[in-house]
Amino acid sequence: MIFDLDGTLLDTTEGILASVSCAIDSLGLPPLPSREMTLSFIGPPVADSFAKHYGLSGALLQKAVDTFRNDYGSNRLFEATPYPGIYDVFEYLRKSGVKTAVATYKREDMALRLLRHYSFDRYTDIMFGADKDNKLQKKDIIMKCIHQSNLGEPKTLVIGDTAHDAMGAEQSGLDFLAVTYGFGFKTGDDLSGVRAVAFVKSPQEIIQWFNG
Repeated sequence: MIFDLDGTLLDTTEGILASVSCAIDSLGLPPLPSREMTLSFIGPPVADSFAKHYGLSGALLQKAVDTFRNDYGSNRLFEATPYPGIYDVFEYLRKSGVKTAVATYKREDMALRLLRHYSFDRYTDIMFGADKDNKLQKKDIIMKCIHQSNLGEPKTLVIGDTAHDAMGAEQSGLDFLAVTYGFGFKTGDDLSGVRAVAFVKSPQEIIQWFNG
């Protein structure tokens, strides 16, 4: 089973938002008009969010991304909280003989530090993130997990909280389980068009779904 990170394993809201604000201030960009818009930076590649909301491109876009990542990696990375019950999910899957992995848009070096800090490496050593040049798509990161795990694709399920996770699963030919306790799926509009085997409101419901 391949898990997303932000909004699925950990609530990383405050650290990410602080570093987004740092990048905005550093580049002299106007502040975002609402917290909801700032929250939309969580989940997608940060480059996509700066391009979408500010129309940045080229060197200026890369500067915004680098500023965000430098502040986040140096000052905010561990401003995160595991979702209640998420370790129970991993314990259950381990006892059930289910192999797990993590595929995230967070830059890989930061993702590994964060996952190890919160002891998810006790359950899996298959953990991949984004590259420094923003070239990898979610599908690419998911497929790295597939290749590393030696699992056949039909046996694998992607678990995440955003449309990017759902799209990555679909493009990889995998089923998708949507969690609604994270950042992405909050309203009916968010869920419309999302192809998922189930929608769960808590980590405990992930276990219930696996139990049938």
